[in-house]
Amino acid sequence: MNIDLSGKVALITGGTRGIGHAIALTLRQAGARIVVFARDGAQAKATAKALGGDEAARGYACDVSQAAQVEAAVAEAERDLGAIDILINNAGTTRDNLLFRISEEDWDTVLETNLKGTFLMMKSAARSMIKRRNGRIINITSVVGIAGNKGQANYSASKSGLIGLTKSVAKELASRNVLVNAVAPGFIDTELTRDIPPDSRQALIAAIPLGRLGDGKDVASAVLFLASEYASYITGQVLVVDGGMVL
Repeated sequence: MNIDLSGKVALITGGTRGIGHAIALTLRQAGARIVVFARDGAQAKATAKALGGDEAARGYACDVSQAAQVEAAVAEAERDLGAIDILINNAGTTRDNLLFRISEEDWDTVLETNLKGTFLMMKSAARSMIKRRNGRIINITSVVGIAGNKGQANYSASKSGLIGLTKSVAKELASRNVLVNAVAPGFIDTELTRDIPPDSRQALIAAIPLGRLGDGKDVASAVLFLASEYASYITGQVLVVDGGMVL
C-alpha cells in the first residue's frame, strides 16, 4: 500500500519526541509538509530542521492548553505553509498517583493538556478544513482510556474523554467531509516506558499477546492509514494499537 501525502500539510502536537516524532517522520516520508508544535519552541524548530526545514517542515512554540497560544500558532503556521489538511493531537502529559494522592493541580494539568488542548486545537485547525470541505483529525488516546489503569485516574479520564470528544466531533463535521478518528496505543517503547524497572517491564510484556512492546512506527503507521485516502469512509472510530493487550 503506497500512500502519497504530497501537497498536504500535517500538524502534529507534541511532535518532538516519542510517538509524536515517529508520526512526524512517517508523514514527512509520505510527502506531507510538517508543522510541529511543542512547548519548547527551540526543540520544535530543531525537529523541523531535521525533517527538512523551510518549505518541508516548520516548528512553533505552543502550549496547547492556552487558547491564545493555539490561535496564534495555528494562524502563523497556516501563513507559512498553508491551510492544515491533517491534524494529529498527540501532545500529552502524566501526573500519575493513586486517587487520594492526586492533587487538584495534577488533575487540572493532565486534563488541560490532554483533553482541553485537543479541544482547542480542533476548534482552531478545523475552521479552514470546514471551509474547504476536506480534512483529517486524528487524536492520540490510549488503551488506558478504554480499560483504565491503577494510579492513572487523571490520565485515564483525559484519554477516555478524548474518545467521547472524537466521536461527538466526528458526527458534527462529517457533513463537511472532515473525518475525525482516534488511535489508542498500548505500551509503546518510548523514553517514558524505558524508565520502567526491568521486572515491571517484563510483566507488561507478558500481558501482551504479541509478546513485545510496540514501536513508535506501529502507531505512526496507523495514523498514516487514517490520514490517507484509504480511510476516506472511516470516521468516529478508535483504532487500537496494543499488540492484543486489550481484547
